[in-house]
Amino acid sequence: MADTKRIPYHEQRDMQNTLKLREVLRTLPPFTKDFFRAAANTNSTNTRIKYAYDIRIFFDFLLSENPSFKNRSLQDFTLDDLDRITALDIEEYMDYLKAYKPSENDNFVTNGERGIKRKMSALRTFYAYYYKHELIRTNPTLLVDMPKQHEKEIVRLESDEVARLLDLIDHGGDSLSPHQRKYYEKTRTRDAAIITLLLGTGIRVSECVGLDIEDLDFNINGIKVFRKGGNEMIVYFGDEVAQALQAYLEDRKAITPVAGHEHALFYSNRRRRINVKSVENLVKKYASQITTTKKITPHKLRSTYGTALYQETGDIYLVADVLGHKDVNTTKRHYAAMSDQRRRSAAKAVHLREPD
Repeated sequence: MADTKRIPYHEQRDMQNTLKLREVLRTLPPFTKDFFRAAANTNSTNTRIKYAYDIRIFFDFLLSENPSFKNRSLQDFTLDDLDRITALDIEEYMDYLKAYKPSENDNFVTNGERGIKRKMSALRTFYAYYYKHELIRTNPTLLVDMPKQHEKEIVRLESDEVARLLDLIDHGGDSLSPHQRKYYEKTRTRDAAIITLLLGTGIRVSECVGLDIEDLDFNINGIKVFRKGGNEMIVYFGDEVAQALQAYLEDRKAITPVAGHEHALFYSNRRRRINVKSVENLVKKYASQITTTKKITPHKLRSTYGTALYQETGDIYLVADVLGHKDVNTTKRHYAAMSDQRRRSAAKAVHLREPD
């Protein structure tokens, strides 16, 4: 394999996002560049590109739904126009986000509670920048309540479902046709390594696809991951994960990657770094044969790991640290129901009188 200069995946992704952001900024009002320049000091490139898309939706809404801005273009908007927006306009925007068409020929785009809250958070941050710098006199986003977000039940695999999932990957080709079995055998060790790694470490799917071969160290049974926000961290794994990874690495030796993808740990069938969508699809493919009542995604495998770790240790701070949560309250919210179960079991653990 030819030796090539290694550019870490997170740096490649940042560069792609930066170029993409520049393209989006060309479609936004000129004054917005100041906001995104300042945001570079506190937000990742991934967050900034999401802000750009979300803020463009807001300006598109004003053009299509607000009579005051009819026959205008995005480039025509000024800071004075931001001061013309009222709290009522913001409420109408929130309602618009529930279902809208980006253009005449497009299908409807819908947003649930999480989607609306994210877009409103982006708009609040946008307005806050100009208000803080006294470039506008009003901030109507503060006059509108953020949408209430209902907590969802944690969907995770039970221990027996985890065992059946891993067994399926190991032996699932027994009932396949010769053609299907050929494809199954081609990807089996890779799929087993990915799913075992997700289940055994709780890393995010974005962190998984971003792994390079150099990030793997069997001397300490650890992988180097770049967490949200750009922090670097060593995540440790057990023997089962190590065995699955080593089996895959034997098969990986026979792969000649496409130029520029030599350092990727996991390859797609096209010999490129595997992407998030492909991992989501392979998790869905296997998990749908284990359970029909749960929609299992890579994030649900992360929840499965977090649940198992908390049940074993009872240490919410350890769970937060290993999962890479910046705020332990995030972890507490996700595992509040489990905490309640533990408190209930505590009530039955102490007996005040010996039973007769």
